[in-house]
Amino acid sequence: MKIYTIHTKQNLPISLEEAWEFLSNPKNLKVITPEYMGFKTLSGDDRAMFSGQIIQYIVTPILGIPMKWVTEITHVKDKEYFVDEQRFGPYALWHHKHFLKEIPGGVEMEDIVDYKLPMGIIGQLAHPFIVKPKLEEIFKYRRDKLIELFGEFKQQ
Repeated sequence: MKIYTIHTKQNLPISLEEAWEFLSNPKNLKVITPEYMGFKTLSGDDRAMFSGQIIQYIVTPILGIPMKWVTEITHVKDKEYFVDEQRFGPYALWHHKHFLKEIPGGVEMEDIVDYKLPMGIIGQLAHPFIVKPKLEEIFKYRRDKLIELFGEFKQQ
């Protein structure tokens, strides 16, 4: 059983409150997801984030095939972190930790995603050619979109 990890950090020139307000709002996930993925929230984005919240999406990650994805917000500590876990969807495991930390001149946003692919050895073989590049592309899009929305971080 192979578990993969994505670990990214990005500094944004905004306050901790602004970052939390944007990043913890489930409606904004569509804003920072590439359009070609056909991301659409079906339910669960109608209130502020809370532990136990179930959010249902449709996403079209590969070959234009729509997939239902259901996540649960399992942990929330106001203005510090939240965790979403897949309950139903394309991965055998998806555990995504989002951390925010105030730094001079802005906020540091850190993501750690642990994930496992379905289909055993076939999933492992597809990882370096399909899944990993796709996830890297999605996180790069998000990074670029956040810079577009909030500006580039300048070192203090």
